[in-house]
Amino acid sequence: MVTHPLQIGLTGGIGSGKSTVAAMLVAHGAVLIDTDAISRGLTLPGGLAIEPLRAAFGDDLITPDGAMDRARMREHVFADPTAKARLEGILHPLIGLECNRQADAAGDAVRVFDVPLLVESARWRARVDRVLVVDCREDVQVARVLARSAWARETVLAVIGQQASRAARRAAADAVIFNDGIGLEELAAEVATLWQRWCPVEQWRGSDRC
Repeated sequence: MVTHPLQIGLTGGIGSGKSTVAAMLVAHGAVLIDTDAISRGLTLPGGLAIEPLRAAFGDDLITPDGAMDRARMREHVFADPTAKARLEGILHPLIGLECNRQADAAGDAVRVFDVPLLVESARWRARVDRVLVVDCREDVQVARVLARSAWARETVLAVIGQQASRAARRAAADAVIFNDGIGLEELAAEVATLWQRWCPVEQWRGSDRC
């Protein structure tokens, strides 16, 4: 069996605390490859996705400064089921290329791929060695997102409704961190225990050796 740096797929619903767990994994020495951040970069002014998006959706979904209008695109995708497939058809190949570039640059470090829609993608599940799901109750998700953003409650619920269910994510997981009703210290302890259990030093694909 060929050895390679451990590749962890990190996922969770919006408001689950996934970004906090990602930062804790980075503190242990992992390299974070954040697909949401990559997507945002691709859709900023001058981003590689802008002209393909303009061609597919028109100028109405591009802001005056040349970025994708994220709020209007979100509304458009909710209203038109075919729009989501067209959007993903443009973004996903570009995101994949940048993920590969960042993974290659990570050297021997453990790679953590932060992928909100990992469970929905067979390609991602096949790529990573382990799947870590950050989970919490839906009412907690909603409260966290409302506290940090200007979104309406209906928008938050619509986003949650488009993501995989909590049960589907847990079923796909190699480990689940229930980030609900615990403080940062307890969360950090759970992450540290998981880091030790997954033996990043040996980095054998599919191996449970410590």
